Amino acid sequence: MRRVLVTGLGGAGRTTVAAATALAAAAAGRRTLLLSAEADTVLGAPVTGTPEHPARIADGLWAARVDAGGDFRAEFLDLQERASAGLDLLGAARLDDEELTELPGSDQFALLRALTVASRGDWDVLVADMPPLRETLALLALPEQLRRYLRRLLPAERQAARALRPMLAQLAGVPMPAQWLYETTERWDTELARVQSVIESGNTGLTLVAEPGPAAADALRTARTGLALFGHRVDAVVANRCVPEESADPWVASVAAQQEECRREWLATWIPSGSVYLLPHLGRDPRGADDLARLQKETVSCSFEPEFAADPESYDLDGLVMALHGDQEDPRPGPWRVENVYEEALRRHREIAALADTDNIWHGRNGTIPKEPEPSPMADDGTLVWHLDLPGAVKDELTLVRRGDELLITVGPFRRIVDLPSALRRCTVAGAGLKDGTLSVRFTPDPAQWPQAR
Repeated sequence: MRRVLVTGLGGAGRTTVAAATALAAAAAGRRTLLLSAEADTVLGAPVTGTPEHPARIADGLWAARVDAGGDFRAEFLDLQERASAGLDLLGAARLDDEELTELPGSDQFALLRALTVASRGDWDVLVADMPPLRETLALLALPEQLRRYLRRLLPAERQAARALRPMLAQLAGVPMPAQWLYETTERWDTELARVQSVIESGNTGLTLVAEPGPAAADALRTARTGLALFGHRVDAVVANRCVPEESADPWVASVAAQQEECRREWLATWIPSGSVYLLPHLGRDPRGADDLARLQKETVSCSFEPEFAADPESYDLDGLVMALHGDQEDPRPGPWRVENVYEEALRRHREIAALADTDNIWHGRNGTIPKEPEPSPMADDGTLVWHLDLPGAVKDELTLVRRGDELLITVGPFRRIVDLPSALRRCTVAGAGLKDGTLSVRFTPDPAQWPQAR
């Protein structure tokens, strides 16, 4: 299943692009589900379906609306039932369904749960209309963060002492956590793990929607670093509401020039990691299937050519769904990698040596490649380098803190706590540097934690 998470800047037309993308996928013969927390109608039809029972609104296209209020009430009542014994001992008065109103933040949890439920369906394509970009970044980071909190507050290994809990409570003189608390924590962790697997799947990608301009350029420039920090893949950037490039109206011509400058930056920034698409300004807000079909037909895929040339018949919004990777799952090799300094130097040496031994097939500026002596392992101190790709990161806005087996990374407004690879947990940090958008953290083995040769 291909999952397309459509997000972008506020007011840039995310819902419209999500609906047009879903319509294009359905028109291409793929069973498509459009999931939205905002749209009341799609293609002029009211969205009454749920993630469990979506409503069919067109050939090959179903839609579902996320009901944050209903999801909150169901989860709260379930938790209340599980804690009924403790609540009865306290003499608490239970709350009924009718008196429950959703709390701030419940819509985010409802959307994450809806993504998991919808991912279990028999769909070829799932298009999700997500919140604005900054909110989406925080939302997609939530499962990983909450699972870390649960592991710290209620470690799973403590559950092994459940049989000794009454005795431990007497010895300690304080009540021990009840079994229902551990069971609830385990259930939450399982659900969060499912959501995290959906987010991190190779078949999940983001589509960013923005109206090109200076403010949008600044916002995406900052967001690019945050997207890389959390490991999200961007499949497409949609420049929405593009005005005609050639116009006799001076005001329209100035807006077009401003938009073109922004699009050029996006081309240099996002290709080849993602595609850049142009959607025309219709002169009004899109309404109904006809306008969405027109957007699909008039979508242009940018190229590196100065005039942004493209064959209109070769590109449409269906390319946002499948053009990059087809129907195969993207293995998504991590952009963060651990490198052994000596082994990397040896690999490079052998590559150069292989070229130098090919009867002068390749010639450098000063003649053939010279043969260099093989690097000596005696010069290696066991240094390991962890390379973290953080495009757009600025040194003055970057901080690193190691806490045990974790590394706290702060880049501008974004922060993530990541587990160290196993090879680095018995090492000490020797230094770090930022070059060309790659953060390189050097580690040296800690003699106190590595076995000593005899």
